[in-house]
Amino acid sequence: MPYRTTPFVNQHFYHVYNRGSEKRRIFEDRRDYQRFLKTLTYYQLEGPKPKLSHFFKYKNFNPLKAKKIVDILAYCLMSNHFHLLLKQVKEGGISEMITKLSLSYTKYYNTKYDRVGPLFQGQFKAVLIESDEQLLHVSRYIHLNPIVSLLTKSLDKFDWSSSHEYFNRNDGICSKKDILSFFPSPRDYQQFVLDQVDYGKHLEEIKHKLFDKDLA
Repeated sequence: MPYRTTPFVNQHFYHVYNRGSEKRRIFEDRRDYQRFLKTLTYYQLEGPKPKLSHFFKYKNFNPLKAKKIVDILAYCLMSNHFHLLLKQVKEGGISEMITKLSLSYTKYYNTKYDRVGPLFQGQFKAVLIESDEQLLHVSRYIHLNPIVSLLTKSLDKFDWSSSHEYFNRNDGICSKKDILSFFPSPRDYQQFVLDQVDYGKHLEEIKHKLFDKDLA
């Protein structure tokens, strides 16, 4: 996996994403999505921590109360790619977390589906968030990705994004305060996300900052 030459900066936000090699699927069933999220949660934690195999057995673990090297603000897992909105907390945190996540999940996937070789398309991509406006629009893009991609007409019916944590006020893996601090209530943020007309107006002008065009 190539090394990143531009370092990540603590307390800065980044849109991180990658897709399957040759645009292949990286999630085949519900257990794959669950495995990826559990592994993501594990590698955001600051060490020392239990072995990954032991961590998978924890049923009541609350990542929001643990020390972390990265805060996860939002996520969306699609069949052949993923999007994450992250804040680096500890030096080198994002690179460490995503690298270990990618290697661990690739090993799991290759073992399960009897394949060899890389699962992801090279080094993960990362875009620095440079303004509050960009932070909010990236979070909205991530949450609307299943609708934009025509996978669902309602986010309530899509299990693999953090929208349910924000809209239903469920505790999960996301640190929500950085996003929700801009809104009077979670319901106002939900309205912001679902404001398709306003979203459409801004998408084209920020598209080059958000993602590789082939990921849309």
